[in-house]
Amino acid sequence: MSSEEDVMKIGKKLKEMASSETVEQGPAQDMLDTLRGMKMNMKVLQKTRIGLTVNSFRKACETAGLDSLAKQSKALIKDWKKLLDQGNAKGGDDDNKALKREDSISSTSGEVSSRKSSTDTPPPKQSSFSLKNSDTTDSVRLKCREMLKNALVLPEGTPLEGAMDPEEIAIAIEDSIYTEMMNTDMKYKNRVRSRIANLKDSKNVQLKENVLLGNIRPEKIAVMTAEEMANDAMKKLREKFTKEAINDHQMAVQTGTQTDLLKCGKCGKRRCSYNQVQTRSADEPMTTFVFCNDCGHRWKFC
Repeated sequence: MSSEEDVMKIGKKLKEMASSETVEQGPAQDMLDTLRGMKMNMKVLQKTRIGLTVNSFRKACETAGLDSLAKQSKALIKDWKKLLDQGNAKGGDDDNKALKREDSISSTSGEVSSRKSSTDTPPPKQSSFSLKNSDTTDSVRLKCREMLKNALVLPEGTPLEGAMDPEEIAIAIEDSIYTEMMNTDMKYKNRVRSRIANLKDSKNVQLKENVLLGNIRPEKIAVMTAEEMANDAMKKLREKFTKEAINDHQMAVQTGTQTDLLKCGKCGKRRCSYNQVQTRSADEPMTTFVFCNDCGHRWKFC
């Protein structure tokens, strides 16, 4: 029987290769051979999510032109899919029956709780993602995957040659986010929402197309910042604001009359600049504003 810990270790190494796009053929071949020699069951496949990891690795191999590794990865995935299909058809082994009993207990508890809270509450909407082909039954994760898939779907009549399956990409994006967070708390939800908002932005269609075409991998968009996902117009606008802020800061520092007659009360140095402004009536003396060029302290000198 395969060890979950061993499978997760191999999965982690394969994921690192896929995300860095630096596939080493020798070590990768050894890991695939090790996985092929392990006896898998539904519990291990579902808990380790090794199927998704090998699928991401397969895509990285195809991009790198390593057809042999890509074919071996595809064959592994097909074998594991048959195992899942057989388990769903026959009821699975003892581990699968135990999982079903746990699901049944959870479902019964949920029904009792629901009856106590309200008898008129409508049942929650079911996710369009099939549990049979999914590696999770978590309702939050399934809903996030569905929203990501909807954000990736192109409008009707918008052909994109070479585009990949939006559902497959959505699963990979959500899986990468969950692998990093390891829970579905607010931080996880905010990360998913930011991906959805940028993918649905009508002014940023290029981002969606790059993701569908594989130019931006799911593992990468899962960790991209808002600045990195922004469209070209927004990037130029942010650059403009940044330059203006830098210029304003430099102007504030550089303007004024240099003097060493005034001493900064904060750092004690005398490298200062001052400006005089008429803030009171004309017959009153001007007010002197002093700026320390060393520590940035400002004060009014009367």
